[in-house]
Amino acid sequence: MSTSLNKRPLLILILTLLSIGRLEAQNVLDGYVQEAFKSNQGLQVQNIQLEKSLYALKEARALFLPNVSVMGSYTKAAGGRTIDLPIGDLFNPVYSTLNQLTNSNNFPQIQNASVLLNPDNFYDAKVRTTLPLINTEIYYNRKIKKELITQHQASVNVYKRELVQNIKTAYYQYYQAEQAIAIYKSALNLVNENVRVNQSLVRNGVRNNTSLTRSEAEKQKIEAAIIQATNNMRNARAYFNFLVNRELNTDIKIDTSIFSKEPTTSAIGNVREELLQLKTGITAYSFAEQMQRSYIIPKLNTFMDLGSQGFNFKVNDKTQYYLWGVNLQWDLFAGGQYKYKTLMAHADKKSMEAQYLQTEKAIELQAEQATNNLTAAVANYKNAQKQVEIAQKYYNDQLKVYKEGQLLYIELVDALNQYTGAQLQLSLNQSTMLSAAVIVERMQATYNLN
Repeated sequence: MSTSLNKRPLLILILTLLSIGRLEAQNVLDGYVQEAFKSNQGLQVQNIQLEKSLYALKEARALFLPNVSVMGSYTKAAGGRTIDLPIGDLFNPVYSTLNQLTNSNNFPQIQNASVLLNPDNFYDAKVRTTLPLINTEIYYNRKIKKELITQHQASVNVYKRELVQNIKTAYYQYYQAEQAIAIYKSALNLVNENVRVNQSLVRNGVRNNTSLTRSEAEKQKIEAAIIQATNNMRNARAYFNFLVNRELNTDIKIDTSIFSKEPTTSAIGNVREELLQLKTGITAYSFAEQMQRSYIIPKLNTFMDLGSQGFNFKVNDKTQYYLWGVNLQWDLFAGGQYKYKTLMAHADKKSMEAQYLQTEKAIELQAEQATNNLTAAVANYKNAQKQVEIAQKYYNDQLKVYKEGQLLYIELVDALNQYTGAQLQLSLNQSTMLSAAVIVERMQATYNLN
């Protein structure tokens, strides 16, 4: 039994330390991360918001271009105000005199006219082109929209980093759950061997049924632990697949190549996207403040109309026209509206600056705590390795003494429980260490998101 135990691959030989640096070779875990980048539903929402901000920037740029519109109107009128024109009173005396002089009726009498002010059966169709020449609002609006794109991109990267952390942590938890099952199954094999030995001893009259009963009870206990560990593994697998947006029961491939180096905290990280978000927000509020201050600069637009207007839908060289001009708007007084808007934009900028400083300090604190936690986790993992070695040797020694009939079975069970517990603690410490390393990676923003 002792020889069989020594030949069994020890957990300590396969549970090695994580390399947290950027891996040159693509491994299975990185493949899962890239798969999540393409299919995770939460990330899709973030990408849609980024796409929306890109469209907003294009809209802001389009405001600098000419705007061409087709416009038309038609009026049908009756009644209303009129203008009386005394044409008959003015011309009829003259026409009468001319008829007398010419002894003819070539100049007939005419009636006074009454002209309707509202145009009846009148149309006006035109193409209007407008172009802004001076407009500070659309100038700063474009700058603000450009900063918002950077902010949304930072938001996407923040979500990606959180997703990477969650995926890696879930991956390690799944691996730890698998290892727990393997440890319990190994312990079950030892208990089964003890049951066989006790059965043999009972048959030979060397032991009574007490040791056999206790060994069978231990077997039931470990089988129950295997059921619980299997349930934990299934839950960990479901959560991991949820993050990657796969079927919850899809198998997860474990790549041991990523467990090759001891975690390190010396990597120089990138600028945290949370700070970039706040920084772009400060810039955007600064542009908003400048935009409100620029109200004193006049707005100047130009326009041109090309069209036709007339009665009864007639179109000829008499109805066609063009109209060109410029519009000037210069706001000199607005009751202090722009002043207060400027002060509000300035207050928003100062608030964002204060938030930036607070977040910067909080990130510094989180990074320090994450580094300390990783250092402690590495030390605990190394200590757990030694505990496994000690517990294994102790169990082998106790088993040898028990077979010689010089040890109570309860003491052997205690040694087995210590050995199993040491292996479980080693597996748990490794998972804790790996998770701590992932948090350090998150704090340093060292994972390549491309």
